[in-house]
Amino acid sequence: MSKICESVQALIQPILDGMNIELVEVEFKKRGENDGALTVYIDKEGGVSLDDCEAVHNAIDAPLDELDPTNGKPYTLNVSSPGLDRPFKTYRDYSKHLGEEIEISLYKPVEGMKKFEAVLEDVDDEFTSVKISVKGKTIQLNIKEIALARAVIKF
Repeated sequence: MSKICESVQALIQPILDGMNIELVEVEFKKRGENDGALTVYIDKEGGVSLDDCEAVHNAIDAPLDELDPTNGKPYTLNVSSPGLDRPFKTYRDYSKHLGEEIEISLYKPVEGMKKFEAVLEDVDDEFTSVKISVKGKTIQLNIKEIALARAVIKF
């Protein structure tokens, strides 16, 4: 995580906690020599509305101006929900999908599989491993073995 993202996360985490909003991720992307986009991804029970994004934007805008995370360089502040198909990053991402089908990609094959769909059975409290069920077999994976995990979306 970049220093910009770390400093922004440290500043806004207590603000979002007070609003009962989960901070999922802070992302900063340069768009040119002197311009960038700072995106704050948020989530909450029941999903994120446009009003939630606006409320968070308004709550963090002035504190971010004081922090000046880009040392005077201009940036655009975006507040967004992470989307249905976003990769899992946190304990909460995994725990709210228990019992559901997920798509998994591993860094190295485990039991001959590197990319597959499985049912997420458990995530340990220390967030070091998950149990999945694939083809009737239960497998325990270390979180560090997982390159990508996300919900399988069916309409």
